[in-house]
Amino acid sequence: MAYHSDSSSSMVRLNIGGRKFCTTLDTLTQREPDSMLAAMFSGRHTICQESEKGHIFVDRDGKHFCHILNWLRDGVIPPLKDSEYAQLLREAEYYQLLGLVDGIKSALSKRKEDEELGTELTRIDIIKCIQSDRVRFRGVNLSGLDLSKLDLSFVDFSYACLKTVFFSRANLQCAKFRDVDAEASIFHNATLRECEFTGANLRGAVLAGANLQSANLQDACLIGCSFCGADLRSAHLQTADLTNANLEGANLEGANLKQLEGAKLDGANLLGAIR
Repeated sequence: MAYHSDSSSSMVRLNIGGRKFCTTLDTLTQREPDSMLAAMFSGRHTICQESEKGHIFVDRDGKHFCHILNWLRDGVIPPLKDSEYAQLLREAEYYQLLGLVDGIKSALSKRKEDEELGTELTRIDIIKCIQSDRVRFRGVNLSGLDLSKLDLSFVDFSYACLKTVFFSRANLQCAKFRDVDAEASIFHNATLRECEFTGANLRGAVLAGANLQSANLQDACLIGCSFCGADLRSAHLQTADLTNANLEGANLEGANLKQLEGAKLDGANLLGAIR
């Protein structure tokens, strides 16, 4: 039967997969007028209404329908676990609630960013740690920390999150960034985008395949470094010492380069690079 109502604010009783809800026609139609729910109660479609109490049956899981109603009432995204967000997102997509879909995706994206930037240690913690003989920060989130001017030689950073870490003037000689080589710095396929390495000592570091887009390596000691296949687009390399560095296959588009004595550039993309 088609659903008809004399008042836009009249009560609507719903049975969503066996769970009962009461709301109004305004709630179901106003915030998301292009949704399936708005279409269902537009009077243009036949819907299944129970004979006894007049509940309208929808064959969907009703677990998160309360969140859908609250979204339609108040425009609020509930704080949920990731697994519950995935379930709610599936229901929102089914009902074609595009605003709710965008809100859930934004909430998940923000949570991911917050987790990435939720640094586990402080600069003081790092200073205390490096006073010991053997230092490991394997898998630790160090995002956004200021590690400038510290002696970080031989420190094990394998699998650590180093997003926007400030390494200016730090000594990273023989530091370990992946558990492969105990003698040289390993950044193989690491993501070090926008990190600050001004004046850092990275002599002999292996940064093959690393994402160093927009990283600041100004005045850094990069003698003998391997940047094979690295992404150095728009990187700041002015006055960095790249003597005997291997830049084969690296993307240096728009990078600012100086002191390339003996550097190997076979196959490197130097489009727009400043030399």
